[in-house]
Amino acid sequence: MKQYIFSAMFLTAVIGSATAQSGKKGFTKLFDGKSTAGWHTYGQTTAGSKWQVEDGTLHFVPKSGREGGGDLVTDKEYSNFHLKIDWKVAPKANSGIIFYVNEDKAKYSNTYVTGLEMQVLDNDGHPDGKITKHRAGDLYDLIKSSSEPVKPVGEWNTAEIISKNGKLELKLNGVKIVSTTLWDDQFKALIAGSKFAGWEGFGTFKSGKIALQDHGNEVWYRNIMIKEL
Repeated sequence: MKQYIFSAMFLTAVIGSATAQSGKKGFTKLFDGKSTAGWHTYGQTTAGSKWQVEDGTLHFVPKSGREGGGDLVTDKEYSNFHLKIDWKVAPKANSGIIFYVNEDKAKYSNTYVTGLEMQVLDNDGHPDGKITKHRAGDLYDLIKSSSEPVKPVGEWNTAEIISKNGKLELKLNGVKIVSTTLWDDQFKALIAGSKFAGWEGFGTFKSGKIALQDHGNEVWYRNIMIKEL
């Protein structure tokens, strides 16, 4: 009996490990858990000091003064990709995962001037939670999530952004919550009806960098990985 139990436990462990590995197959880490290598503050060459690496997480720590902040962006640009990232927020916090960012700071002052955003938010504690299309998981100011599988403040959420040849899906904690087609006439109409109407370049780039937003609030990110499609 003991040998049987041990064998069953061993088999379960092997299957679990294989499943975990298959789930990561083809993905490359964007964050090594030890440094900000591969990232820099938008329009700069290094990462600002408010982005701190702690216990395998990227932790945005608001401090007094103006130095050391700004959105963190990848060194590399991506076109067709599957991004996975865990996030959690402090009470009343706001942040975002921004993608297709064109880093021409002379022309575009911030990441959100060009990039699309998957909202990261304390829905109950932050004022944006009262605004349609501004809640956690929404394609910010463009498309409301079909459901809200977000976890309570202080707990980890897993976000996924899958974009291939104009087909975009957003997932939160394994649930598909947004599905749309980028860059077609219907999408252009969504932009025209949003706060971004008239913003030159917004939502038009088919390749760009990925950004983690400094909204002045405490937020954590970890397990950041990407598969190019």
